[in-house]
Amino acid sequence: MSDIKIPEMGESITEGTISKWMVKVGDRVGAGDLLLELETDKVNLEVSAESAGVIAEIRRGEGDTVQVGEVVGTIGAAGAESAAPAAPAVEAQPSAAPAPAVPAEAASAPVQAAPSVIAASAPGVAASPSARKLARERGIDLQQVQPSDPNGRISRTDVSSAQNQASAPAAPAAPAARPQTTSGITAASASEDPSKPVEVIKMSRRRQTIATRLVEAQRTAAMLTTFNEVDMTRILDIRKRRKQSFQEKNDVGLGFMSFFTKAVVGALKKYPLLNAEIDGDQIIAKKYYDIGIAVAAKEGLVVPVVRDADRLGFAEIEKRIADLAGKARANTLQLSDLQGGTFSITNGGVFGSLLSTPILNTPQVGILGMHKIQWRPIALDEQRMENRPMMYIALSYDHRIVDGAEAVRFLVTIKELLEDPESLLLEG
Repeated sequence: MSDIKIPEMGESITEGTISKWMVKVGDRVGAGDLLLELETDKVNLEVSAESAGVIAEIRRGEGDTVQVGEVVGTIGAAGAESAAPAAPAVEAQPSAAPAPAVPAEAASAPVQAAPSVIAASAPGVAASPSARKLARERGIDLQQVQPSDPNGRISRTDVSSAQNQASAPAAPAAPAARPQTTSGITAASASEDPSKPVEVIKMSRRRQTIATRLVEAQRTAAMLTTFNEVDMTRILDIRKRRKQSFQEKNDVGLGFMSFFTKAVVGALKKYPLLNAEIDGDQIIAKKYYDIGIAVAAKEGLVVPVVRDADRLGFAEIEKRIADLAGKARANTLQLSDLQGGTFSITNGGVFGSLLSTPILNTPQVGILGMHKIQWRPIALDEQRMENRPMMYIALSYDHRIVDGAEAVRFLVTIKELLEDPESLLLEG
């Protein structure tokens, strides 16, 4: 008899949701056979059998939230009869311990709260030194602290917030809410009026986490956005002249993202605070350039990271972006593909967006928004007008450490580098 356990998934993830069982009680399996699919806020994982045998028991059903290390089923010896019928075992065998209570605002973000299960005194706790010191001074157990960092790292601000929440009076219990759509129609009332059908859809774990992180970014950061526009004439000309030879030489297309990634790296070198993050009352200035590229996948937005972008050529950047985007759409990204970015780029222009205000990918303090290339009449001087391919660009930044003047100069630097593409070779 062997247990089917939820495997370790990285220090920032301690739980997931069973999205699908691939076997049922009584099925024969071999070592390495796929047993179930597990959904986390970042990636989907497959859990395989560690030994051959017969599925004897399934303890947790599809849609259940399970913890790392939890036994969700058992495999009996080959030839043994099933130990239990294929009824949902959740009712018969509840989890060993109830989940700890979390603040209401974090109820939809299990991964955000998950890293706090590490004790304050444990050597592997994901907390900054200043957060540890403050927790010791104020007698706060880091197990009860919810990290705002998506990678699970607890900061001084998180510790202070936990103390404030603990000292605040408890709010009266709210009545159970009924599922409701944006139009105000509940699932129960929908059946009362067949002429107005609705569908109530449970949010996926990833969508819940995306929602929580976006709200958290707006709540914790002093976010501001500045805009500019780029004349894309010279980049379009280079792509037109070099596209075929670039493809033949490098086996990858010459897109826009390599130009923008190079421009961002050049601007970050000139204005390093855009490549930093805040930890309590400290600024962590990063001396490397891991650029996150937002990708719209089926289950929601993900931001895989192009590592050491300052050391890569145009072809290498294009290949890495293509590889990461392919993994995102095939749902095969690894946690290592998503962690540790220092600055992000998002391109709403591929969907036709002309202008937008991107939201920070915390704990990063800057994100660049690209938009649709639109032909517009541009005044060349007092006498002449000419149609040019123009793109609005937007920089959202955390005003707590980035001043407005610095943010504007950063965006102007990107504009200048893009309008003089040859300079990107020097900046890189």
